Amino acid sequence: MKVIPSSTTNTMGLINLAFQFVVDNTRRYSIDESHGLKHAMEVYNYAKQNYENQVVKYPFLEEQKNIIFTTAIGHDMCDKKYVDESTSIASYQAYLSPLMTTNELEIIGKIIETMSYSKVKVQGFPDLGINTLAYHIIREADLLAGYDIDRCIIYSMSRDKTNYTQSLMRALNLFETRVFTMREDKLFITDFGKQESLKLHKKAKRTVTSLRNILD
Repeated sequence: MKVIPSSTTNTMGLINLAFQFVVDNTRRYSIDESHGLKHAMEVYNYAKQNYENQVVKYPFLEEQKNIIFTTAIGHDMCDKKYVDESTSIASYQAYLSPLMTTNELEIIGKIIETMSYSKVKVQGFPDLGINTLAYHIIREADLLAGYDIDRCIIYSMSRDKTNYTQSLMRALNLFETRVFTMREDKLFITDFGKQESLKLHKKAKRTVTSLRNILD
């Protein structure tokens, strides 16, 4: 019978394990830096900040801390742009299984399967019961990391082999049609997400204006 350490003792072990999974898989599947280690750290940091903000009001989140952190870190290692989603989710669950319960691993899989921008736009938010707030914390963290236009440029240059100017034009279009509509589309549910997205939205607007000048 597998003995699972308590959440208070295995959190750092899980964080280390999750980041190692990112390191290993970015190499194995040639996942570019737009979805690699730096992005994993950014999403983890946003999720951690939001978690710390929310757990004061919703103490039950303490029991979901490991789910939030590991999903935030490893979600893009299961991105269908690079790998088969279901196979990679199963691989991540197996990788984390020495330190997590079967129920926790199942929740991680459900969140990864339903958290992407494109799936939310088509299917809406899933009902994950008591894990719904954890889902939004992770999902919003990923959206907040999306305000970095350089990440969008890097993806295009790496995956589509476009030059900088072509990639910049694509990124500018994506920001106008997608990133700058996220707030009005009410994709941020938590107070932290709303507040942080407003700051990042304003900053990204200034960055986009500056970058457009390059093309003029």
